[in-house]
Amino acid sequence: MTATVKYDEVEVGQELPAADYNVRRLDLVMYAGASGDFNQIHWNERFAKMVGLPDVIAHGMYTMAQAGRFVTDWAGDPGAVVDFGVRFSSMVVVPDDDQGATISVSGVVEEKLEDKRVVIGLTARSGEQKVLSKARAVVQLS
Repeated sequence: MTATVKYDEVEVGQELPAADYNVRRLDLVMYAGASGDFNQIHWNERFAKMVGLPDVIAHGMYTMAQAGRFVTDWAGDPGAVVDFGVRFSSMVVVPDDDQGATISVSGVVEEKLEDKRVVIGLTARSGEQKVLSKARAVVQLS
Protein backbone atom coordinates (compact mmCIF):
# COMPACT_ATOMS: atom_id res chain seq x y z
CA MET A 1 0.00 0.00 0.00
CA THR A 2 1.04 3.59 -0.54
CA ALA A 3 -0.41 6.91 0.49
CA THR A 4 -3.21 8.12 -1.73
CA VAL A 5 -2.23 11.75 -1.12
CA LYS A 6 0.29 13.09 -3.64
CA TYR A 7 3.27 15.11 -2.40
CA ASP A 8 2.95 17.57 -5.30
CA GLU A 9 -0.68 18.25 -4.39
CA VAL A 10 -0.10 19.49 -0.82
CA GLU A 11 1.22 22.87 0.28
CA VAL A 12 2.58 24.22 3.54
CA GLY A 13 -0.33 25.76 5.43
CA GLN A 14 -2.89 23.46 3.86
CA GLU A 15 -5.53 22.43 6.39
CA LEU A 16 -6.70 18.83 6.59
CA PRO A 17 -10.47 18.37 6.95
CA ALA A 18 -11.28 18.04 10.66
CA ALA A 19 -12.87 14.88 12.04
CA ASP A 20 -14.79 14.04 15.20
CA TYR A 21 -14.38 10.75 17.05
CA ASN A 22 -16.99 9.73 19.58
CA VAL A 23 -15.82 7.89 22.69
CA ARG A 24 -18.21 6.12 25.02
CA ARG A 25 -17.60 4.04 28.12
CA LEU A 26 -17.96 0.88 26.05
CA ASP A 27 -15.07 2.05 23.84
CA LEU A 28 -12.92 2.46 26.96
CA VAL A 29 -13.75 -1.03 28.21
CA MET A 30 -12.89 -2.52 24.82
CA TYR A 31 -9.66 -0.52 24.70
CA ALA A 32 -8.75 -1.70 28.20
CA GLY A 33 -9.13 -5.29 27.03
CA ALA A 34 -7.04 -4.70 23.91
CA SER A 35 -4.30 -2.73 25.67
CA GLY A 36 -4.25 -4.49 29.03
CA ASP A 37 -4.68 -1.15 30.83
CA PHE A 38 -7.45 -1.88 33.32
CA ASN A 39 -6.81 1.13 35.57
CA GLN A 40 -10.15 1.87 37.23
CA ILE A 41 -10.03 5.57 36.33
CA HIS A 42 -10.95 4.49 32.80
CA TRP A 43 -14.14 2.59 33.63
CA ASN A 44 -15.20 3.00 37.30
CA GLU A 45 -16.89 6.35 37.95
CA ARG A 46 -16.91 5.91 41.72
CA PHE A 47 -13.18 5.19 41.80
CA ALA A 48 -12.32 8.00 39.37
CA LYS A 49 -14.15 10.53 41.55
CA MET A 50 -12.62 9.09 44.72
CA VAL A 51 -9.12 9.86 43.38
CA GLY A 52 -10.11 13.42 42.46
CA LEU A 53 -11.07 13.15 38.81
CA PRO A 54 -14.30 14.74 37.53
CA ASP A 55 -15.45 11.40 36.07
CA VAL A 56 -14.06 8.46 34.10
CA ILE A 57 -11.35 9.57 31.66
CA ALA A 58 -10.21 8.10 28.37
CA HIS A 59 -6.82 6.38 28.22
CA GLY A 60 -4.18 8.80 26.98
CA MET A 61 -3.07 6.28 24.40
CA TYR A 62 -6.68 5.91 23.20
CA THR A 63 -6.78 9.67 22.64
CA MET A 64 -3.43 9.54 20.85
CA ALA A 65 -4.74 6.69 18.69
CA GLN A 66 -7.61 8.87 17.46
CA ALA A 67 -5.10 11.48 16.28
CA GLY A 68 -3.14 8.69 14.57
CA ARG A 69 -6.33 7.45 12.96
CA PHE A 70 -6.96 10.96 11.64
CA VAL A 71 -3.55 11.00 9.94
CA THR A 72 -3.84 7.50 8.47
CA ASP A 73 -7.35 8.21 7.19
CA TRP A 74 -6.05 11.34 5.46
CA ALA A 75 -2.97 9.64 4.02
CA GLY A 76 -4.88 6.54 2.91
CA ASP A 77 -2.23 4.16 4.23
CA PRO A 78 -1.35 3.40 7.87
CA GLY A 79 2.17 2.45 6.75
CA ALA A 80 2.73 5.98 5.42
CA VAL A 81 3.14 7.39 8.94
CA VAL A 82 6.88 7.21 9.58
CA ASP A 83 6.99 9.23 12.83
CA PHE A 84 4.30 10.24 15.30
CA GLY A 85 4.43 11.85 18.71
CA VAL A 86 2.28 13.84 21.12
CA ARG A 87 2.24 15.21 24.63
CA PHE A 88 -0.86 14.85 26.73
CA SER A 89 -2.16 18.23 27.89
CA SER A 90 -5.62 17.49 29.31
CA MET A 91 -8.05 14.67 29.97
CA VAL A 92 -10.96 13.45 27.89
CA VAL A 93 -13.77 13.11 30.42
CA VAL A 94 -16.27 10.46 29.32
CA PRO A 95 -19.72 10.73 30.93
CA ASP A 96 -21.90 7.65 31.34
CA ASP A 97 -24.58 8.54 28.81
CA ASP A 98 -25.44 7.71 25.20
CA GLN A 99 -23.32 10.57 23.80
CA GLY A 100 -20.07 10.06 25.71
CA ALA A 101 -17.38 12.55 24.69
CA THR A 102 -16.08 13.76 21.36
CA ILE A 103 -12.43 14.07 20.38
CA SER A 104 -12.12 16.59 17.53
CA VAL A 105 -8.92 16.36 15.51
CA SER A 106 -7.65 18.76 12.87
CA GLY A 107 -4.34 19.15 11.12
CA VAL A 108 -2.21 21.37 8.95
CA VAL A 109 0.74 20.71 6.67
CA GLU A 110 3.58 22.42 8.53
CA GLU A 111 6.54 21.48 6.37
CA LYS A 112 7.46 19.67 3.18
CA LEU A 113 10.58 17.53 3.57
CA GLU A 114 12.79 15.69 1.11
CA ASP A 115 11.82 12.26 -0.17
CA LYS A 116 8.12 13.20 -0.47
CA ARG A 117 7.57 13.46 3.27
CA VAL A 118 5.46 16.07 5.04
CA VAL A 119 5.12 17.16 8.67
CA ILE A 120 1.52 17.37 9.86
CA GLY A 121 0.77 19.44 12.96
CA LEU A 122 -2.26 18.13 14.81
CA THR A 123 -4.76 19.68 17.18
CA ALA A 124 -7.00 17.48 19.32
CA ARG A 125 -9.74 18.87 21.53
CA SER A 126 -12.48 17.56 23.74
CA GLY A 127 -15.00 20.31 24.23
CA GLU A 128 -12.99 23.49 24.69
CA GLN A 129 -9.96 21.66 26.13
CA LYS A 130 -6.89 20.98 24.03
CA VAL A 131 -6.10 17.36 24.97
CA LEU A 132 -2.87 16.87 22.99
CA SER A 133 0.01 19.27 22.53
CA LYS A 134 3.12 19.11 20.36
CA ALA A 135 1.27 16.56 18.25
CA ARG A 136 3.14 15.91 15.01
CA ALA A 137 3.28 13.24 12.35
CA VAL A 138 5.70 12.73 9.51
CA VAL A 139 3.96 11.12 6.56
CA GLN A 140 5.48 9.53 3.45
CA LEU A 141 3.39 10.60 0.48
CA SER A 142 3.35 9.21 -3.03
